[in-house]
Amino acid sequence: MKKINLFKGIKKWIWFIFVPTIIIFLIMLLSGSIEFYRNVQMGAPLEEYKAHMDKRIPALMRRYNIPGCNIALVKDSEIAWAQSYGYADVASGRALTVDTPMSVQSITKSITAWGVMILLEKGLIDLDVPVSQYLNSWQFPATDYSTNQITVRQLLSHTSGMPLGDFTNIYSPEEARPTNRDAMTKEAKLIREPGKKFSYSNVGYNILEILIEDVTGQSFSDYIRTKILLPLGMNNSFFDIEPTVNPYPPTGYNLKSKPVPVYLYPSKGSGGLFATVTDIALFAIAEMNDNSVISQESINQMYQLECQKIGVYGLVFNGYGFGHYIENLPNGALSVSHGGQGNGIMTHLQIVPETKDAIVILTNSQRSWPFIAYILRDWGDWRGFSSVGMEKIIWGHYGLSVVIGLLISAIILGIFRLSSTIYRQKRIDFRLFRVIAAIIMLGILIWCICQDYLFITSVFPVLSLWLGGAVFVYSIVLLLSGIIPLLFPNNSNKEVDLVKINS
Repeated sequence: MKKINLFKGIKKWIWFIFVPTIIIFLIMLLSGSIEFYRNVQMGAPLEEYKAHMDKRIPALMRRYNIPGCNIALVKDSEIAWAQSYGYADVASGRALTVDTPMSVQSITKSITAWGVMILLEKGLIDLDVPVSQYLNSWQFPATDYSTNQITVRQLLSHTSGMPLGDFTNIYSPEEARPTNRDAMTKEAKLIREPGKKFSYSNVGYNILEILIEDVTGQSFSDYIRTKILLPLGMNNSFFDIEPTVNPYPPTGYNLKSKPVPVYLYPSKGSGGLFATVTDIALFAIAEMNDNSVISQESINQMYQLECQKIGVYGLVFNGYGFGHYIENLPNGALSVSHGGQGNGIMTHLQIVPETKDAIVILTNSQRSWPFIAYILRDWGDWRGFSSVGMEKIIWGHYGLSVVIGLLISAIILGIFRLSSTIYRQKRIDFRLFRVIAAIIMLGILIWCICQDYLFITSVFPVLSLWLGGAVFVYSIVLLLSGIIPLLFPNNSNKEVDLVKINS
């Protein structure tokens, strides 16, 4: 009768389940994916929430190495709280203050959309005619697709087929820079047929900047300032930086936490606005209430889903309207939002019109996506929204921790096998597969290192480094497991399975 060795089975179970689980748990714990803290209860008094944030925000800033953050809370259509944390410039020790204007990056798009809707209300434009009919000072460069099909609606909803644009084209405030029209002549080249697919495009909103100027005869800056900013009380918002402005906008800090001096883009419509956190809060209040700038009908139109298939953004939002991401919260409420990201800057605006709630988060760090996700989760729990889409970044942390844990487990197993002098892989095709796979992974890793910007590094600034290190070590182990049998051909027919090694 054949005997069953339960001990060997138990050891195998320990290796394949227990050990990876422990490693994954440790990764989550050390990276901050698992937290042990007491969150503020839903509906708790404002003072309790503020006290919670005064502890929570600095702790998260330390975890993700974020120098400064300004935050404003809108409750019942009023600015209930605004607070500043950290530094505007680390080297000089200059503190960030609530009245410090900051680059809001792509939150600008929501305001540009307002500017276009004003023209629509006045009957000066139509959303569904070719935008080229309104452009008298500039024309599209030659392209493989017909630009005569591009409409204002498509530009507002990122469905025009325009490219993302060159967001690395930046200049110091004192430096001469090309005009928006010059920049668009280089960048506004269709990558696909208009109206066929969502493709997030700074270029599209910079063309809307030209549209506004050609229709009104005003500069974009003056138009937005006189028609939107000043009427809403946003007196500390601007597009052009004066050397004497005080306080001066903060220094940014990139994904490697290196300082990025204040800069401007050649264009303004897609991400050129500087504003205080309270000014953006005032804009959020105007979006939720009757105002003197645009009608509620226009606001509702901006909140209509123009495109539901929005690529990777669909993991977080239900779709895109005009200058706003749209999502339906678990409690059934509609929420609109827009974030912004530039070199050394990350921002977010989230609005729940039905409950008259909003939150504004402005940071001078490009490592802030998980930070923003945690702040939004706490805010959503407090206000009873259950969750907002950006919280899925936290779930992404869990998933990436699992991947890294499994890689580390595979590394340990691979090293154990390599350390066994009697382990050799019989078939040469298996060895070649391992060598090729290792070379491919190392090549991808080298390519990633050479990139100025990687989406995964931006979303997961801590775990992406862990992932890169794990992939590198695993690739080396895999490479050695394929090469060593070639160095010891006399042992090529010897093989021991994992159960025998463990025993």
